[in-house]
Amino acid sequence: MDTLKIADREFHSRLLVGTGKYRSFPEMARCHQASGAEVVTVAVRRVNLSDRSKESLLDYIDRSKIFLLPNTAGCYTAEDAIRTARLGREAGMSNWVKLEVIGDERTLFPDNAGLLEATRILVKEGFVVLPYTTDDLVNARRLIDAGASAVMPLAAPIGSGLGIQNLTDLRILREMISEVPLIVDAGVGTASDVALAMELGYDGVLLNTAIAAAGDPEQMALAMKLGIEAGRHAYLAGRMPKKLYASASSPMAGVVGSRS
Repeated sequence: MDTLKIADREFHSRLLVGTGKYRSFPEMARCHQASGAEVVTVAVRRVNLSDRSKESLLDYIDRSKIFLLPNTAGCYTAEDAIRTARLGREAGMSNWVKLEVIGDERTLFPDNAGLLEATRILVKEGFVVLPYTTDDLVNARRLIDAGASAVMPLAAPIGSGLGIQNLTDLRILREMISEVPLIVDAGVGTASDVALAMELGYDGVLLNTAIAAAGDPEQMALAMKLGIEAGRHAYLAGRMPKKLYASASSPMAGVVGSRS
C-alpha cells in the first residue's frame, strides 16, 4: 500500500492538519474528520496542561484515530523550543515534535541556526523531530545529519495562503533529498496548491489556515483531502511529456482516406 512512513510509524493519509483559528472546537473536529488526516499538530503553548479539568482542544481530538503531533509554535530561541518540546512530552502528548524556532516576528521565517541546534539536542533526548524550515537545501541536509525524521520546508509565509511561491527550490529539494520524507509546511491556500506539492513528489502537506479560514471549512477540508489524493496519483502515474507544438489526440495515421 502507498503509505507515508515517518520514523517508525506509517500513515495512510498524506495530509497533516492543525488546530488553530477555527470558530469552535466542534468545527475543528468536523474538519479533521472531513480531511481524513491521521496526524494533527497542536501548539503545546495553546494547551492548558496545568488544569485538565477545564475544556481543552485535546478533548475534541479522537486519539484512537488521530496521532498527536505537538509543535513549538511561538518559540523564538532554541532553548525555548527545547523546553516546550519537553513540556509536551512530560504532559503525555508525544515524544514527536514539529519543531519551530522562529527568527523573525513579522514573517515568521525560521531561525535556521537555532533550529539546527534544537534538532541536535532533542534527537539526542529521544524525540522524533520534524523541523519547519526554509527551502534551503544546505540547511535541510544539516537537519538530516542532525537526526531529523522529516524535513518540512515552507511554500510561502505561514498563514499567507499565497500557494507555492518557491517552485524551483522545492523541486531541487525533492530531487536532492531521499533519506527522509519531505513535507510542505505553510503557505498553501487551496486544493490546487496541495495537488501541485504532491505532483512535485512531496511526501505530504501540513496545513491549517487554508481550512480554518475558508468560507466553508468542512468543504475545504474535503477539498484538501481530494487534492492530496489527486496529486499523489498524478505523481505516481507520471505526466505526459510537454511539447512546444500541438499533437493530435486522435492521430489520423492508418485511417482510411487519410493523407499519406
